[in-house]
Amino acid sequence: MPGIDVIFAGMLDALTPVNIMFVVCGVATGIMVGAIPGLNGPMAIAIVTPVTFWLSPLPAIGFLVGIMKGSTVGGAIPAILMNTPGTPDAAMTALDGYPLAQRGKSGKALKMGLYSSITGDTFSDIVLFTVAAPLSLIALMIGPVEQAAIIFFSICVISSLIGDKPFRGLVAASFGFLLSSIGQTPEEATPRLTFGFPEIADGLPLISVGMGVFVLGEIIFVMANKRNLAEGSVAPSPDEDGRRLTFSEYRSAFRTIARSAMIGTVIGAIPGIGSTVAATIGYSAAKRASKNPEKFGTGHLEGVAATEAANSSVCGANLIPLLTIGVPGNVVAAFLLGALIIHGVVPGPTLIRDQGQLVYAIFTAMAVANLSNLILGGIGLRVFGLIAKVRASIVYPVVILLCFTGAYISGGGMVGITLLAIFGIVGYGLRVLRMPIVIFIIAFVLGRLWEFPLNQAVILTDSDPFQLINYPIALIFICLGIALIIVSQVGRRQSGK
Repeated sequence: MPGIDVIFAGMLDALTPVNIMFVVCGVATGIMVGAIPGLNGPMAIAIVTPVTFWLSPLPAIGFLVGIMKGSTVGGAIPAILMNTPGTPDAAMTALDGYPLAQRGKSGKALKMGLYSSITGDTFSDIVLFTVAAPLSLIALMIGPVEQAAIIFFSICVISSLIGDKPFRGLVAASFGFLLSSIGQTPEEATPRLTFGFPEIADGLPLISVGMGVFVLGEIIFVMANKRNLAEGSVAPSPDEDGRRLTFSEYRSAFRTIARSAMIGTVIGAIPGIGSTVAATIGYSAAKRASKNPEKFGTGHLEGVAATEAANSSVCGANLIPLLTIGVPGNVVAAFLLGALIIHGVVPGPTLIRDQGQLVYAIFTAMAVANLSNLILGGIGLRVFGLIAKVRASIVYPVVILLCFTGAYISGGGMVGITLLAIFGIVGYGLRVLRMPIVIFIIAFVLGRLWEFPLNQAVILTDSDPFQLINYPIALIFICLGIALIIVSQVGRRQSGK
């Protein structure tokens, strides 16, 4: 584990004026993006990642982390004011937030969402700071066979929990792995699946694929279905009481906030589940534990608190598998993984040992982002709320321009733009077929990371699956992954009947 001197050096690195400025700018950008219906944090991170190429690793990652945290807070703004969630995980917030706003208590609902979000986020960050180093020590004892098995288990978890059917998740994962294999083989450095195009000899650029599938594909899908995400019924202006949230009101919901924070932290530490599931489970748990469950859905502050604490606590926890074993927990973590690799930082068991100062600098930047969320959110909730009224006809052309600019810069000129357009169509097709986009992106990122330990595992076991008996940890993860897929499929069929 890193010494105290390394930890303090990392903290001092993060607290320089330049790094703080980038974190604050990231938080402000994230809140604004989250407040615009139809946009979300992963989209923003995909778009701005090319901008970070010219930065050193710490301000670049601090900026992206700020966007991640700010977008989670910003997503509640249109959900409460317009009944139009800015992010998918804020959909549950609208159940109680919008009825509160309709009664002239939008300020109260927004502040409860802000404070509970920051509380849950801070709790998960503390868990991350505490367990990251011990878990990395355990991960150092894991060999290539175990690493390959853990990534396989992570894919099975993601596949079973995302999408209508787990086998759709497996199909999306297989497609992502197939595309990740384009380029040079890691052992012989020979071209593979390039079809004579030297431009993709190094593999498909993550930025073009990510922005195409996740951002451009969503815009095409929205336009094809003629949905106007900017429409919504704007809540009336709050009265004097509706602008204020008293400490007693926050304290009365603290037990709910603590419960949701623990739920979100546990869910965030499991790769692939995500903040939307955390928000749903947190809200359901709060409703079951309440003495007045009938109030939920009618404009209850605890409903807002439960949802926002749960989805925000995923932010810190989803970096636990990323930093300790190199497996991204969700789409945001997948883009952060790509950004880290671009800057020469490879997450995994050796990261804290080899670059402990940078890791603890990132931890400190996360704490700065939480404080920035509190200050910026407290000052400008109503100001950011005006952004929610911007029409999609204005927002989407700007986003498309940014996508093409980022693809041109990071993807090698016209090659990046061409790939962006192609994968925009691919993203639209995946949505039409109801394939989970999240697992496709994560599988695409994990493909290269999985291939090397998988090849080593094949060599160590002499291509004999029975040799896995000599690797009990790997065998356990493989069996758990297969069992999870089977059980989830059987359970869905029975619930359907």
